Amino acid sequence: MKRRGKIVLLHFVGQMPLAGIAWQAVHYLAPLQKLGFETWYVEDHGANPYDPRISSVVMDCAYNLGYLRAALERHGLGERWAYWDAINDVYHGLSREAVRTLYAEADALINLCGATQLREEHLRCPVRIMIDTDPVYEQIKYAKADLAARAYVDAHTHFFTYGANLGTTACPIPLSGVPWRATRPPVDLDLWPEPPRDAAAPPCFTTIATWENKGKNIDFEGNSYLWSKHTNFLEYLDLPRHRPQTCFRMAMLPPDEAVRKTVEAGGWGLADPRPVSAGMDAYRNFISGSRGEFTVAKDIYVRPNSGWFSDRAVCYLAAGRPVVTMRTGFDSYCPAGHGLFDYASKDEALAAIDTIASDYTGHSRAARELAGDCFAGERVLAQLLAETGLRTEQPPVFQ
Repeated sequence: MKRRGKIVLLHFVGQMPLAGIAWQAVHYLAPLQKLGFETWYVEDHGANPYDPRISSVVMDCAYNLGYLRAALERHGLGERWAYWDAINDVYHGLSREAVRTLYAEADALINLCGATQLREEHLRCPVRIMIDTDPVYEQIKYAKADLAARAYVDAHTHFFTYGANLGTTACPIPLSGVPWRATRPPVDLDLWPEPPRDAAAPPCFTTIATWENKGKNIDFEGNSYLWSKHTNFLEYLDLPRHRPQTCFRMAMLPPDEAVRKTVEAGGWGLADPRPVSAGMDAYRNFISGSRGEFTVAKDIYVRPNSGWFSDRAVCYLAAGRPVVTMRTGFDSYCPAGHGLFDYASKDEALAAIDTIASDYTGHSRAARELAGDCFAGERVLAQLLAETGLRTEQPPVFQ
């Protein structure tokens, strides 16, 4: 395959060594390589490492480095990576000088999740792509003329968001002159085996969650948007009681005993998320062993009708596991109703559960097909790169 140039992915697998985050990065790295690009991973944002085994920020990055190295090597990156240990000001993988040379030579830099605040060395790359996976928050800060937020965003040359409806009449959040373009979470179907056609339906709907996210609640034009799921979880927490014949499990660490009792009283089983997230295989096995995903979405995605879709949900779809999730407006580009369901009421959520039960095999196949039709990594990234002026071996196909 002809190499088309160099692309550098910036992300935070090393800082936050959790399988869902590793899969998010790999679902960019693997398709980029298939499209013919020499792909590199660099993590030089400087945030202190987190050790999920003890649920704490740590000073020693040895565990984090081992996790990052294993994730990248098994997916073809070999030695094409770098991690900056800012505490000791040491680069691992590539040297500091090699990273700076890489930025100058690269055709594009993809700042996934906006994980890195770009510095002078990043600006050596002529195409700097921001991937906003958490829409609405940055757009509101920009609209409110937050100078730091504007400098952070403006350091990029191209702007993509999972908020597919931003900038349309379907969503009230303004773009404030920033040319945000819609993109969607990619998935590499080759990394998610299709379930056997004669396999029995697994018993439990599952999800992998943090109970409450903090730090990005924001007010705008009389509305307060919450960057957390827990308020919506509370509204639907008793759903299992309405379908006692169906199992519901949540991989989550309750922050306290009161939350644990509340969740269990709703009829949910709780699984320790640490073994699930300890490795990419364990994460994939957990999803593949699920009946499907039942989940809610953060308030900040739902009420503005942002069009957001979850990069975890695309893993369920790729595994042939139907997804039932809150309505955010994602049906503007991916149809709901067969293999994928959205809801805005308890009755709609229960109807989706019942519909899946009526033809599980059909909805399992439909989920897998939707993963390819709406989220296939090579097509998602071919379109994204085409919109930045970079050519690929596969023409963009999404409308």
